[in-house]
Amino acid sequence: MDFSVVAVAREDDSPVDEPLRVAALADRLGYREVWVGEGPTWEAFVPATAIGAATGRVALTAGPVPVSVRDAYTIARGAAGTAAVTGGRAVGVAIGTASKRVVEGVHGRPRTRPTSAMEESAAALRNLLRAVPGEPVVPGSPFRRRLAPPGGPLTVAAFGDRAIGIAAAHADRMLLDLVTPEQVRVLRGKLDAAAEKAGRTPPTLAAWLPAALDPAPESVRQVLGSIAGYLTVPGYSDMFRAAGFGEAVDLAAAGADREALIGALPPGAAAEVGLVGDLKTIQARVDAYAEAGLEEIALVPATAGDPGGNSTLTALAADVQGRGELRDQPRRRRGPEATVSPRTRRTRSTAAPCRSKARG
Repeated sequence: MDFSVVAVAREDDSPVDEPLRVAALADRLGYREVWVGEGPTWEAFVPATAIGAATGRVALTAGPVPVSVRDAYTIARGAAGTAAVTGGRAVGVAIGTASKRVVEGVHGRPRTRPTSAMEESAAALRNLLRAVPGEPVVPGSPFRRRLAPPGGPLTVAAFGDRAIGIAAAHADRMLLDLVTPEQVRVLRGKLDAAAEKAGRTPPTLAAWLPAALDPAPESVRQVLGSIAGYLTVPGYSDMFRAAGFGEAVDLAAAGADREALIGALPPGAAAEVGLVGDLKTIQARVDAYAEAGLEEIALVPATAGDPGGNSTLTALAADVQGRGELRDQPRRRRGPEATVSPRTRRTRSTAAPCRSKARG
């Protein structure tokens, strides 16, 4: 299990400049990658560039970027531009359909044919992210590329069957968000089957998970606020209902506001979709996710009650660095030419799972 990634710029009530502070801390602690989200506050490549300029070593991923509001070349250009002005730092991109609430409520654009748009974007980005100077910026264009390829992976955020098929066919990594280990197990099976059908090695399966070590009540409330935003999202609503939060799902469907939804969620809900509790609890949760087939966790530190996520990120980093396993981890690169079967890859990744280690 890879725990060397920290996700920032998740939309919540934290100070708008907090992603830069969290990213700087992650860099100092030796985390391998900082994943920069996108939402109403931040356009992902802006903080990614600022983070790249202010840190010494972390790789960067920007997104998920909504494919309904940004074309593939704009996404690839953003990644290449960030890499160029940060001294050649590896920059990856993540794409997703985003919810109707985000596409229409933030961008004022219709969310039509979202999975078709994602399939088109993912297929184009596989080539655009590898294009070298001198090549057409897009096939057939008279304009030539001047920037080097950004060097990072292509990630597809997926949950439904069709999106999983797109990730299996095109992505280096597939992203889940706020999932239980039980849901990971189901989606792991779907991803392996889709990759086998596509004739590819399955992409790395990753998840953004809230992390809060010995959390203060404010931290728990922050995580519950994240859950509240997903209670009406198709697929996620079913997952939360199955986890025992049907009352909150019903309230969300009826149009209840965020505060009412947070109040309807029991504090224990935070631990259902993340790494929340004391170190022993987090370690056990890590094992549960690993055994379900998750390969990478992007830690989303709760910062309310723990400014900058300092206590959580420091403790988890120290827990792993004591074993010498956080720094200098090789990055697996997968492409359409890979032919290892899902069954073979799965055995490799789970034969010796990381036990009692919260990779921070």
